[in-house]
Amino acid sequence: MFTGIVVDTGTVTGTSGPAARSFRIEPTRMPDGLRVGASVACAGICLTATTVDPAGFTVDVSPETRARTTAGTWQAGTRINLEYALQAGDALDGHIVTGHVDAVARILGVTASEDSRIVRIALPDAIAAMVAPKGSIAVDGTSLTVNAVDRDAFAVTLIPHTSCITTLGDLTSGASVNLEADILARYVARSLDRLGSGDAR
Repeated sequence: MFTGIVVDTGTVTGTSGPAARSFRIEPTRMPDGLRVGASVACAGICLTATTVDPAGFTVDVSPETRARTTAGTWQAGTRINLEYALQAGDALDGHIVTGHVDAVARILGVTASEDSRIVRIALPDAIAAMVAPKGSIAVDGTSLTVNAVDRDAFAVTLIPHTSCITTLGDLTSGASVNLEADILARYVARSLDRLGSGDAR
């Protein structure tokens, strides 16, 4: 489990295996205590560290995950957000993030607003019922607050700190991002859908 508070960025430095299933990632700062088998949110995708050394770690990405997330486009030089799994006693500063990506969406526009940036993102049908103004959403693993929602898109604001310490500061129109809806909204939407269909199980 994660919180959407990105602690570092990493760079993909190599790929190997059939269809580039294994990725080597080198963080800006290698964390103490990272071990083989640990969960790491890489651009919002929960992956398992399969090898660890002082300079980086390796993750394996399944064909389904590559097809359903931006991991399918990773190559040497790609920068990604990193968050390590929540530990007992850690502060829950963002919101609960599972690392199970719901959809990939396109950036429709980025505009300046004083010292911040407003990012407009296409709203996939798969999560439309789970995105609401002032609700939470994870964008490439970063916990953000939804500012506004309309039929086809929603907007979030990046404060200077977020733009600086995550890869979101590099976003431009046309880029793709991983989205994970708030888990509470997901269960509410599921319950309402079942009630509406007459299936209360």
